[in-house]
Amino acid sequence: MAANLRAPITAVGPVIPEMTEALRLTPALVGLITAIPLICFSLFSAFMPRLSGMIGLERILLFSLGILALGTFIRSAGNIPFLLAGSAFIGIAITIGNVLMPALIKRRFPDKTGLVTGIYLVSMNLASAIAVGYSIRLGKIGGLGWRGSIGIWGVLALVTFFCWLPMTGKNGLTAAPSGTKTIRAIWKSRLAWQISVFMGLQSIIFYVFTAWLPAVLQSWGMDPDRSGWILSYMQMGQVPMMIIGPLLADKMKNQAALIWFTFILLMTGLLLIIVFKTTYIIMATVLVGIAIGLAFSLATIFFILRTKHVTESAALSGMSQSVGYFEAAVGPPLFGALYGWTNSWNLPFLLLVIAAVLLLITGLYAAQNKYVLE
Repeated sequence: MAANLRAPITAVGPVIPEMTEALRLTPALVGLITAIPLICFSLFSAFMPRLSGMIGLERILLFSLGILALGTFIRSAGNIPFLLAGSAFIGIAITIGNVLMPALIKRRFPDKTGLVTGIYLVSMNLASAIAVGYSIRLGKIGGLGWRGSIGIWGVLALVTFFCWLPMTGKNGLTAAPSGTKTIRAIWKSRLAWQISVFMGLQSIIFYVFTAWLPAVLQSWGMDPDRSGWILSYMQMGQVPMMIIGPLLADKMKNQAALIWFTFILLMTGLLLIIVFKTTYIIMATVLVGIAIGLAFSLATIFFILRTKHVTESAALSGMSQSVGYFEAAVGPPLFGALYGWTNSWNLPFLLLVIAAVLLLITGLYAAQNKYVLE
């Protein structure tokens, strides 16, 4: 399940130049294509806890896999309307998994939340890294170009659908989170808002890099295939922190030290790219990857550590991803628009520096040893 929650999105980045040429896309439209899933995350995340209360956790997750496969195949059809529609289906499907998997982990593995969350996040980001690194090659092997590169991930969704099917039997069903009062109370919590903004800021940085880094590197003279691999280094940099981050956070009462570590690595990576461009690009992207991996793992484990019950966990996850991805959806289009306006990458990267500073501030608040409802 986790492997399906990032790969369909990250596979797009390396083939953006090819898509742009084939479909004559403007920079703003390219940013919109990447932003559509994020817009879906923002619009629908808050409704998922209630929907799962009616359908059941495992069943709605199975339903999401069918939507994901359909959306992936539609997106690769080869024209702009299908590209936009498929991206919307993908966004809705991934929203379901994003919101409800932490709640499922909290319910099924209450004594091993750090370990299982780490395994979940590692699986997600390994698939994401493979999607980035092999995106262009997969398109070439099938002879379908960019359409094959982004369409192949529908096969993964179909395979997962049949693997998940036994989970929806009576013996496998988990009681679904529900509770309108809890959801309303979460939205009034100051700590919940801090976690939500933190979630959004790390998402802005991640999705801007996913959407634009290959294009940035290619504009600086890098080979398209290599630019995809550079982005995969960022993805791979996230992997160790996906398992280490939740384990450490689970044993700490206050995660402020991890927040500071995240900020230092992130700023170092950004400055290396801004000042030296491609000279130290591998080191820079790995540092950014480690930082974002730790930030995302902290945001995810906060859904569990800052709540007492699975109902609260699902509600906090829904709120954080609704608010957070509303922020994140602005990132790729704004990054592209700033470049189109200035014809330079300096101002767009300044946007990421500002996001990194705000990430530190909100992260220190979110790291407090408190529950969102107490």
